[in-house]
Amino acid sequence: MTTEPLTLIKLFAACAVMAIGSALQGSIGFGSALVAAPLLILIDPSLVPGPLLFCALVLTILMAYRERQAMDVSGLKWGILGYLPGTFVALVVLTNVPQKEMTLVLGTLVLLAVALSVSGLHISPTMWTLLSAGALSGFMGTAASIGGPPIALLYQNAPGARLRSTLSGYCALGTTLSLLALAAVGRFGRHEFWSALALLPGVLIGFVLSTRTRQLFDRGYTRAAVLTISAVSGACVILRALL
Repeated sequence: MTTEPLTLIKLFAACAVMAIGSALQGSIGFGSALVAAPLLILIDPSLVPGPLLFCALVLTILMAYRERQAMDVSGLKWGILGYLPGTFVALVVLTNVPQKEMTLVLGTLVLLAVALSVSGLHISPTMWTLLSAGALSGFMGTAASIGGPPIALLYQNAPGARLRSTLSGYCALGTTLSLLALAAVGRFGRHEFWSALALLPGVLIGFVLSTRTRQLFDRGYTRAAVLTISAVSGACVILRALL
């Protein structure tokens, strides 16, 4: 993994990618990693996962604060409680199951959840469904770096502000745990920290843009956007395993 400073062209491109991803996530509640991760890897592999996760942490904190009054604090609590055992199970499973098979299962689970949503089956965010979705999110986030869809699907019919603020608070806590884990194994140090700071202008631009674009999704397009991004996430996970 390179430790050389980013060139001006690479820095501009990386910030543009972060702006687009942040605008998307700021509009519907999640999705920046889906857009940014593959492109940042092409620009400079050292930007993933540490710097990207740090930028995601800053973005989710800004989003949670912006719409804090709409946050489902109770739902956030149950989701995080489920996240912890899900992460532990993922660590155990990852040491015993081949990565390709595991990734295929995770991608299939996301697509199955989307199919259930499209079918008209409505799953409300109750204590048990949040615990279950939180566990699945922790499992998927640790094993495949895509933990947003399970929680987002539970809130797909909620008002846009409620979905964004609750999911942002949830992702902020989960991302913090991930960064601590990366730091513990030497994958988030001084170089990654400074790279993350260099990307923050893009995050801030995307966040500001989302103050306007979120109004478009709040006109009735939030559910469609959540289902679309979730489906793309699952398909990308499966394709990554197959290729």
